[in-house]
Amino acid sequence: MNFAISNLLPVLPEVFVLTMACVILIADLLIRQSGRMATYLLVQLTLLGCSLIIVGTHENGVVYAFHDMVVDDLMSDVLKLLTCLALSMMLVYSRQYLTARDLFTGEFMVLVLFALLGMMVMISANHFLTLYLGLELLSLSLYTIVALQRDSSVAIEASMKYFVLGALASSLLLYGMSMLYGATGALQLSVVSQAIQSGAADKNLLVFGLVFMVSGLAFKLGVVPFHMWVPDVYQGAPTAITMLIGSAPKLAAFAFAARILAEGLQPLVQHWSGMLIILAIASMALGNISAIAQTNLKRMFAYSTITHMGFLLLGLLSGNTEGYGASMFYVVVYALMSLGAFGMIMLLSRADGFEADTLNDFKGLSRRSPWLAFLMLLLMFSMAGVPPTVGFYAKFSVLNAVVQAGHIWLAVVAVLFSLIGAFYYLRIVKLMYFDAPESHAAITFEQDTVLLMSANGLGVLLLGLLPSKLMSVCAVAVQQSLLLH
Repeated sequence: MNFAISNLLPVLPEVFVLTMACVILIADLLIRQSGRMATYLLVQLTLLGCSLIIVGTHENGVVYAFHDMVVDDLMSDVLKLLTCLALSMMLVYSRQYLTARDLFTGEFMVLVLFALLGMMVMISANHFLTLYLGLELLSLSLYTIVALQRDSSVAIEASMKYFVLGALASSLLLYGMSMLYGATGALQLSVVSQAIQSGAADKNLLVFGLVFMVSGLAFKLGVVPFHMWVPDVYQGAPTAITMLIGSAPKLAAFAFAARILAEGLQPLVQHWSGMLIILAIASMALGNISAIAQTNLKRMFAYSTITHMGFLLLGLLSGNTEGYGASMFYVVVYALMSLGAFGMIMLLSRADGFEADTLNDFKGLSRRSPWLAFLMLLLMFSMAGVPPTVGFYAKFSVLNAVVQAGHIWLAVVAVLFSLIGAFYYLRIVKLMYFDAPESHAAITFEQDTVLLMSANGLGVLLLGLLPSKLMSVCAVAVQQSLLLH
């Protein structure tokens, strides 16, 4: 096989991240525990360098490499940049929290970079094998990170559940891919799509393969009825790791679903859109109703994530460019809100091991710190979809795509579930502003952390006042990427 140097340019960010992960892994052996800040700064520089390479190697149009197994397009570049940003924010938020719990280690940093590499491979994949390779690299990194707190039985239990159920999801996906290969004789997404469209593929195998593929995707997104791992993992893992699982991987999961459904299986849209309708309604119903009963904030956010992923499916099931663009906008906004919400939990947690992860811990926050309470209010309003925050426009764009696709009744159902969901978000606002605080302990934080939290909270308001720019970026990225393949 002749190797062309042009193959390297589309995957240069991945090569850089892999190289730096290996360098940091070796360099960390020479760094003492007290000097972990050097490792942290190296990882932040890696994320910055990766972002600059993504921008520097961007080309107009769609570029293929490695016999069309990898694709470099506008959607992949935007999502990779946002993934690097999300991981950089996660590291800033979690530095103080991890240090206090002896988790601020070199292995954590390296595993974050390997997780980033898996996400980037998923985002740029144009072939079933590349998709699966990226997915497994991300999944194995996350399984290990959850179990990093070895003296915590809760974290180990969460990791085991995540591993067992994640392995089951991977097997479903692999089985579905093998069936689609048997039906079409191809693994490349565009060739699979052409084989289905030509009518040459075996119809029975296609339907069975589609069922397994959608089930595997549902597992990875954490939607009902494949949601069992989400609440346990979110609650059992340390908050910094919960933030990692709940933010950047969702961006990669969207790309994973969009590549498979919008590119490889677009001719079967009539079949898989019906399946996604059932999954979306079940996720919004169970997620919202279960979240109301929770007293643990991380568990409540876990059920809220199930609801948000149900909303994400609403855009995908529309089966058109507007719907895919709306879903991309929604997942970007969700990642931003999720970072802020979990960041606030870590800000209020203390160095003595106290976790501010129950509803009661937010009582009277406006008296202890009016600014943090205001930022949390903005984040909760955005998650509930209250205007003028960006969460409102995220939900509105998805609902608009659903209506345009002819599912008006589905949009009505989604609005009703959103009203139910508003209750548990606004309950946090009520606790912060109208209840007396249970603790008067001082809230200590690093200057860069509170500055980033301020930018995060005000960002959901600013993007809500000026949402058109981000919405147009997502729409153009989808139009130039998915429709040209």
